[in-house]
Amino acid sequence: MPTKIRLQRHGRKGYAYYHIVIADSRAPRDGKFIERIGSYNPNTNPATIDLKFERALYWVQTGAQPTDTTRNILSDEGVLLKKHLLEGVKKGAFDVAEAEKRFEAWKSSKDANVSKTKQQLAAEKQAAAKARLTAEAEANKAKAAEIAKKKAEAIAAEVEAAAEEVVEAAPAAEEAAAE
Repeated sequence: MPTKIRLQRHGRKGYAYYHIVIADSRAPRDGKFIERIGSYNPNTNPATIDLKFERALYWVQTGAQPTDTTRNILSDEGVLLKKHLLEGVKKGAFDVAEAEKRFEAWKSSKDANVSKTKQQLAAEKQAAAKARLTAEAEANKAKAAEIAKKKAEAIAAEVEAAAEEVVEAAPAAEEAAAE
C-alpha cells in the first residue's frame, strides 16, 4: 500500500487550516486516513505548525512519500534533517551522539531565527500602532484648531452684530432725547 504524507483541508471558505495525515495515495483528499500526525494553520503570521515529530520521523523512515507542501513543513520542522542524520549513523559516517549534537545545534539556531522574526513582527506592529496614534492626534489637533477658528469667527460676528445694534440704537436714542 503506497502511503503519502499530505494535507487534509478543514475550515471555512477563505480561512482554511489543514491536518497533516498519513493516507493511502488512492484515498480522496479529505477521505479516509491511517494516522493524523499534526496540523498546519497558514492563517497566522508566522504559520502555526503542530507536528508529532517522532511519528512523522517513523513514517518518513518507513517510506511514506510527502507531498510538496508537507515536504516543506517536514523540512522546516527538522524531520528530514533527522532522517538524513540517522542515515549517516547507519552508514557509519558518525555516531548517534554526533547526530544528536548536530540536530540540536540546527534546532537552536532555527528557534533563534523564529523568535527574532516574531520579535521583529511585534516591533513593526507596535511601531505601526504608534504611527497611527500620532497621526490621529495630529488630525484631532487640526480639527480642534478648525473648530476654535470657527468659534472665534462666530463670536466675532456676534460682537460685530451687537456693535451694529448699539450703533443703530444710539442715533435712535439721540432722536428720542431731542424730541
